[in-house]
Amino acid sequence: MTTVTTPIRNLFTAGPSRPIVAASILSADFARLGEESTAVLAAGADALHVDIMDGHFVPNLSMGPAVCAGVRGACPDAFLDVHLMVTDPAAYLEPFAGAGADHCTFHIEVDADPVALRDRCHELGMTAGVAINPDTPVDAIDDVIDAFDLVLVMSVHPGFSGQSFIESVLEKTRAIAARLRPDQRLEMDGGIGPANAAEVRAAGCDTLVSASAIFGATDRASVIAAIRGGDRATGARDGVRKA
Repeated sequence: MTTVTTPIRNLFTAGPSRPIVAASILSADFARLGEESTAVLAAGADALHVDIMDGHFVPNLSMGPAVCAGVRGACPDAFLDVHLMVTDPAAYLEPFAGAGADHCTFHIEVDADPVALRDRCHELGMTAGVAINPDTPVDAIDDVIDAFDLVLVMSVHPGFSGQSFIESVLEKTRAIAARLRPDQRLEMDGGIGPANAAEVRAAGCDTLVSASAIFGATDRASVIAAIRGGDRATGARDGVRKA
């Protein structure tokens, strides 16, 4: 196995204190993916979220390392946040690191050693996250929550873009937020837009993933600013847990 010796590029634990907005390219126009990715970054997105689905862990297939590498080529300075909705995440870590991923999140629901996967992410120069599905209880991550750079709470059932937000996950989110250190991020993914971003931030999330709300908007900059909340110029945080 290849080990990267360069320092980890860590937007999540060494990035801005204000909320981070990650634009999910699952809702981009794939015929113009490079242009679309560049445009949302120019509109204020902090990161690009790359959803990987294997057709087994979730009932859908999406993109692979080649697409990630293409986005990296089009956006060489972007932070690429890869979300592995796959049954065997260990098989994907090195290919995505090689394709330019800065971060990989995998699911607690898979049959794997999460801390070993975290260690491998770090060896490959990536930060590591653990994800939890809407129906999975918080205690599923009790033993590993301290080990990760980021915890991702799914606010839709993983697999497809454009689903409705599941509001009941906010109770789970508040419980997780209370346990995190200042150098850990709490991310939410699914159904997030300007209408509900404030309650997501108030529940403790400081990294918000949005797909169709951003890519489907005419004024993407305004949508991204509304999802982030607060005062972008000063970095003030609206309803987000403090360091």
